[in-house]
Amino acid sequence: MTYNRNCTRYYSSRQEKKVAKVLEGKTVSNSGAATFVAGDVQTEEWLVECKTSTTAKASFGIKREWLEKNREEAFAMGKHYNALCFDYGNGGQRYYIVDEKTFLKMKEALENG
Repeated sequence: MTYNRNCTRYYSSRQEKKVAKVLEGKTVSNSGAATFVAGDVQTEEWLVECKTSTTAKASFGIKREWLEKNREEAFAMGKHYNALCFDYGNGGQRYYIVDEKTFLKMKEALENG
């Protein structure tokens, strides 16, 4: 990992490590640099793509292609679920985006659990 705080990779790596720890998963080596490497964080069931900003922001745009690519890569890897994790910079609160089918499963589990 680079420690250059002017480099986007510094912030991305920091976020990915935090997400992997919370999800009890592992970071994907060299994510985004090779065509055969998918996602940023993996668990047995999940593939998570992480996005962050190098500076604090009031808004963050989510691209459809990020969601679609993550879903396709998760399927190709045999993962049951996928999510996009993002924050507004400066290591603040993280948010996860999942599709409706996954959300409804989570809703049912929480209500019946």
